[in-house]
Amino acid sequence: MRETVRLTTAQALVKFLNQQYISVDGVETPFVEGVFNIFGHGNVLGLGHALEENPGHLKVIQGKNEQGMAHAAIGYAKQSLRRKIYAVTASAGPGSANMVTAAATAHANNIPVLFLPADTFSTRQPDPVLQQLEHESSIALTTNDAFKAVSRYWDKIERPEQLMSAMIRAFEVLTNPATSGPVTICLPQDTEGEAFDFDASFFNKRVHYLDRVTPVERALNEAVEVIKASKKPVMIVGGGAKYSEAGPVIEAFATAHGIPLVETHAGKSTIPTNFPYNLGGSGILGTSAANKAVQASDLIIGIGTRYTDFTTSSKTAFNYGTTKFLNINVSRVQAYKFDATQLVGDAKATIESLAPRLTGYKTSFGSELEACQDEWKIERDRLREVEFNHDNFSPEVKGHFDQDVMNEYAEKLNTTFTQTNALITLNDEVEDSSVVVASAGSLPGDLQRLWQTNTVNSYHLEYGYSCMGYEVAGALGAKLANPKEEVYAVLGDGSFLMLHTELVTALQYKQKINVMLFDNAGYGCINNLQMGNGGGSFNCELRDSDNQIMQIDYAKVAEGYGCKVYRINNRKELIAAIKDAKIQTVSTLFDIKVLPKTMTDGYGGWWNVGVSEVSGMDTVLEVSRARAEKLENAWKY
Repeated sequence: MRETVRLTTAQALVKFLNQQYISVDGVETPFVEGVFNIFGHGNVLGLGHALEENPGHLKVIQGKNEQGMAHAAIGYAKQSLRRKIYAVTASAGPGSANMVTAAATAHANNIPVLFLPADTFSTRQPDPVLQQLEHESSIALTTNDAFKAVSRYWDKIERPEQLMSAMIRAFEVLTNPATSGPVTICLPQDTEGEAFDFDASFFNKRVHYLDRVTPVERALNEAVEVIKASKKPVMIVGGGAKYSEAGPVIEAFATAHGIPLVETHAGKSTIPTNFPYNLGGSGILGTSAANKAVQASDLIIGIGTRYTDFTTSSKTAFNYGTTKFLNINVSRVQAYKFDATQLVGDAKATIESLAPRLTGYKTSFGSELEACQDEWKIERDRLREVEFNHDNFSPEVKGHFDQDVMNEYAEKLNTTFTQTNALITLNDEVEDSSVVVASAGSLPGDLQRLWQTNTVNSYHLEYGYSCMGYEVAGALGAKLANPKEEVYAVLGDGSFLMLHTELVTALQYKQKINVMLFDNAGYGCINNLQMGNGGGSFNCELRDSDNQIMQIDYAKVAEGYGCKVYRINNRKELIAAIKDAKIQTVSTLFDIKVLPKTMTDGYGGWWNVGVSEVSGMDTVLEVSRARAEKLENAWKY
């Protein structure tokens, strides 16, 4: 007779999570670190009770906002190179619905998170229960159906015995590099508490192996031919290279053959900035060095990248008349992009397989790379020193305010500090091992261009979804993954207003993070977008009903939570604050007042955005015509 264990569905789930392990290169560790929760109607009496009674090794952390705590789980898994995860659970209805945005963020970034949203009764007998939707078309529809579009795997446990097959499938997806992303297991509140005689074997220790897949011999031979036929190949290092820990083999590959590399947002800090062949970020937010090399290239070698529009300058970055593509990716779908020669496999293992087959091969870049790097270094040094002049100030971006408006901002914010000056100062003063976290607004562009990362996996940018409000929560997740390092969340006032409540969680659990809030009194990135495409400044500045620039004391908000705070208006104050913050044991907030229109722009990138083809503004029509011309040279499929 088979051995069984009588447990509720929720108890069985917790017991199962405790027994999941992952093995990478022979190193075996528990895969599920813990559970973020906000208990409420639908999960507190089932899953909540199971975690109260016997959480095992799982850490149970109380969140403050459902989206925020799920973003923290994303930050943790991302910083852990997808080798450890948190689960997240919320109440039925609005609590669970509030996690949908976070699930989309995880999906866009290929980050594993286990979502456990509470659901309505599977029996339907008490219907309509509190926090339940009613659809005329189907009584089976619930809030949690919204997760289907943003999950790699979705299931609903309506009978206790369904848990067994569902969780096996869920963890295959969560631990598979080719499908990694959010998994949603919906938990009807009555099913959570139902008992069942589960097979004891369901709770045996399970090890999920991340085997390094290598391409087949035919594909490797084709790739070698393509590389040897090229004279100026360029590698684009994406997030897949970072998760594979392929940095050292890519460095050796680049050095042996003289192949330069550029970085995507997810791939940055796979290779140190000071590596001689690293030209920096590519595309819309790229450096001049990187974009010039990509334009001159006759072969693009994509390593673990999905080629987003920011990386490719909306598919206009390449010379399609002369450039071919070779893609290394664990995902066959991604390897097919740009009609490339495909190497379906792990980044590290694939480069290791290619290297001995290319003995004697060298590119013809010669001194071009060094000249490009020198040019960018001069530009970065210039941006460090840009200062405001009340009488004659030239902002760094197109579509800028006139002199009077800039003077108004300088007066109201009581600052002449520029964003590039502040950001480079921060980079200069923090430790190389510190982790910087960002997501939305103009700061990711400045970080991608200007932030120098000389420690591996120290750059944490969520830019697959560019979700405003990720930054503070993501920093908490990064801190949980790197408890010994300082973590800096870099965000604008718009993102801070959107979501920052996990700052309270960081204080509650003594997980020190540093929130670097750049306040330019508005949604500067989008204001740049509208003004840079021929429009005026419309509804993107933080002005009151009297059209006065709002003066918000964000430091006072954080001080009320219990943070150590700093009010910053210039470089000297910033340097002193960074030094002091390093010795603090509680989370800190820097309220840094900076002028709008003082971020980076240009350097060979172009972004395809929807511009009106009918307008009463000639400036808009001019941009629309220029866009049509640009698209003539863009990749069409």
